Amino acid sequence: MIITDLEVRCCRHTVEALDATTMRSADHKRTLEFLVITLKTDSGLSASTFGFAGRSARGAGELAAAAMRPFLIGRNAFHREAIWQQFRTEDRWWNHLPIYSYGPFDIALWLLAAQAAGQPLYQYIGACRDQVPVYASSMVLSGPDAYGEEAAMIQAKGYKGYKLHPIGRDPKDDLAAHHAAREAVGPDFTLMSDPVACLNLEQAIRFGRALEKLDYYWIEEPFHDENFHALRELTRVLDLPVVGTEVLAKHPYSVAECIATRVVDRVRADVSWTGGVTGVIKTARLAESFGVNCEVHTAILHPLELVNLHCCAAIANCDFFELLTPESAFYFGLTEPIRIIDGMAQLPTGPGLGIELDWALIDRATYAVL
Repeated sequence: MIITDLEVRCCRHTVEALDATTMRSADHKRTLEFLVITLKTDSGLSASTFGFAGRSARGAGELAAAAMRPFLIGRNAFHREAIWQQFRTEDRWWNHLPIYSYGPFDIALWLLAAQAAGQPLYQYIGACRDQVPVYASSMVLSGPDAYGEEAAMIQAKGYKGYKLHPIGRDPKDDLAAHHAAREAVGPDFTLMSDPVACLNLEQAIRFGRALEKLDYYWIEEPFHDENFHALRELTRVLDLPVVGTEVLAKHPYSVAECIATRVVDRVRADVSWTGGVTGVIKTARLAESFGVNCEVHTAILHPLELVNLHCCAAIANCDFFELLTPESAFYFGLTEPIRIIDGMAQLPTGPGLGIELDWALIDRATYAVL
């Protein structure tokens, strides 16, 4: 199955912004940029997937197309591992692409193979389960009460947990938000915290000890992921699990030291920033061999979240599937939403991705084809 063509669409989609109190507002709009990448083969099969694009789909798309078109065309689509290994050398010599560039091409290769086999992606990888517990992950809200209200709403929807992205202005305000969430959901509901690298070591120790008293499930990325010394010390002094590595480039090699020397208690990976399905599975298997969990990180856009879900269902050392809330802001791009029953994300049964991309929306969103 030889790759004969590669298309990169640059897309722009406007969604409702998140009001600081209500989480939704019809008065404000936000534009999300993304890529849609398609690989075509001489067998007649093709596969398409979304790709993260940061602030500029044209910028991300031109880099990706310039590097990946000459690299992929003419290759056997079944040779995913060889392509993945050779891309590391190719990228080192001349490209130095952003961490999100390679992922969608690797995803497309996996989807081609799963489609050819007539299997859902997670079964083609090797199924571990066919449903995964979901937790909702907040945006940055206006204050403590807003986090409490949203946590209660998520609990009422039947989800299995809620993660706060706190305000990030003052650790005292952030801690108040975590108190409000715990008070809103009671003692038994799973809560996590993700300060998004806004603390120093002393603050994180105090903050983490307070979260331990509130029975939080983990603290994630309290500092930048490359700050190994501070992360290792925080991991040493807290009983609360410390989670990190989501923005380290070149998984699984970049996280090997984090696992082997306990820089963090749990590592992160996702199909967007970790080098596709291959990067996630390699990182998860490496972590598993050390008895460490690999928690799959949100990929933001639901066509990518669905690929994340397939990965979650193919690995044992992952407790949850993460979705940003409100989901309605991000679920565009699929012809039907990811199905969630009693807080459990259900794996689709069709071949490949299992849910079709929404090509009518993609056509409307496309502003350049490379």
